[in-house]
Amino acid sequence: MSNDIEGPALAARFPSAFAWGAATSSYQVEGATDADGRGKSIWDAFVNEPGRVVDGSNGDTAIDSYRNIEGDVALIKALGLNSYRFSLSWPRICPDGDGRVNQAGLAYYSNLVDALLAEGITPWITLYHWDLPQVLEDAGGWPERATALRFAEFAKIAHDALGDRVKHWITVNEPWCAAFLGYASGEHAPGRRDPSASVAAAHHLMLGHGLAARAIKAADPEATISIGLNFYPVHAASDSAVDVDAARRVDGVQNRWFTEVALRGAYPEDIVEDFKAISDFAFIEDGDLETIKAPLDILSVNYYSRFTVTGNGGATSASAAPTGAGSAWPANEHIGFVSAGLPVTDMGWEIEPAGLTQVLTRLHTEYPEVSLAVTENGAAFPDKLDDGQVHDLERLDYVQGHLAACADAVEAGVPLVGYFAWSLADNFEWAWGYTKRFGLVYVEFETGERTVKDSGRWYGDLVRRARSIREAE
Repeated sequence: MSNDIEGPALAARFPSAFAWGAATSSYQVEGATDADGRGKSIWDAFVNEPGRVVDGSNGDTAIDSYRNIEGDVALIKALGLNSYRFSLSWPRICPDGDGRVNQAGLAYYSNLVDALLAEGITPWITLYHWDLPQVLEDAGGWPERATALRFAEFAKIAHDALGDRVKHWITVNEPWCAAFLGYASGEHAPGRRDPSASVAAAHHLMLGHGLAARAIKAADPEATISIGLNFYPVHAASDSAVDVDAARRVDGVQNRWFTEVALRGAYPEDIVEDFKAISDFAFIEDGDLETIKAPLDILSVNYYSRFTVTGNGGATSASAAPTGAGSAWPANEHIGFVSAGLPVTDMGWEIEPAGLTQVLTRLHTEYPEVSLAVTENGAAFPDKLDDGQVHDLERLDYVQGHLAACADAVEAGVPLVGYFAWSLADNFEWAWGYTKRFGLVYVEFETGERTVKDSGRWYGDLVRRARSIREAE
């Protein structure tokens, strides 16, 4: 698939005013965890517990983006990208998780925004990419309603400081991961294994989204509001009733649980019934669902792979890190995930570009009132630096195939407004530590030295072609 002939033809298939970008998150890239008044997050605590991270590493240094604004913005500029998605570290801005502000933390993000804008790069800010202040976890974390209220305060603080220059706001990234990997399986921080609490956490993450979205819209009606959800096409392993039911359940928890409440103001009834085995839903108060159904301009789509499921399994997803994590599927622990025989990435995730087209067209059919953006898409492979270069042909093919899938969706009438590769650079990959590389840019973790991979060069060339085509029209 990877050849130069594909580039010009593919570039011409995208609309004008398209956001071409790459994405990162604060804990994975910033480092400087003790610098300038930053408080502790749940990840700072989690990584220090033996056995939580496969290589025993942490994000104390990461790739030191906190001290390298100029260099990282230059990388984004060199790639030809016109947009950059990054997240704010809640404990860097509000170390105590409340309304008291660390001005040095805000200054870092203000300087980053200014540097991006100076190079013609549009910032897309994610308010929450999993780094909850530890003090809020100590008070109960996302299973507690108070955390959603504190998050709304944080959103207002961030918007008050940056909203004069930033118009694109993603409230919460992948609440499925934050709730079910954080509070059910224990694979992610805070590492709890309480299925009932995970369902409450999922609700309060969505409540936090709604409160934050409404606060930002009240301050700036022209702001573009989104939420980042990770979607998977879900296939039954067979036509048996038990496998078909497993697919319904996984599709419901992974996909419909979040879209239905965000865009329709109600959780899917069948999944509510499934969850009643572990939850009485006493945490849902009058008005919550209407609050969650906040004005939404863009639905941010994170896509990596597909699921094939069986009701006769009992195995957890192949994505789980080998750290003894439990099931991420509360009330569905009997479901197993099986291979469809497709090629896989270094994470063991099956590669199916057509699944992205399927996700985008389904979302547009079911929720035609919102635009869509692919805000994460990428793959880990065991990259090697060879004589100053990284020839990552597998990733190049992955990106090209998924961009072609995006173009197919556009031509099918999907209002797709952007694509962000995950990730800009190799970084700290959560429970996998530094053992997995997703970046368009190779990072030598000992020195922090950056090298653009072949996939990054190819993507940059495609972006430049696409932009030149539109400018010439």
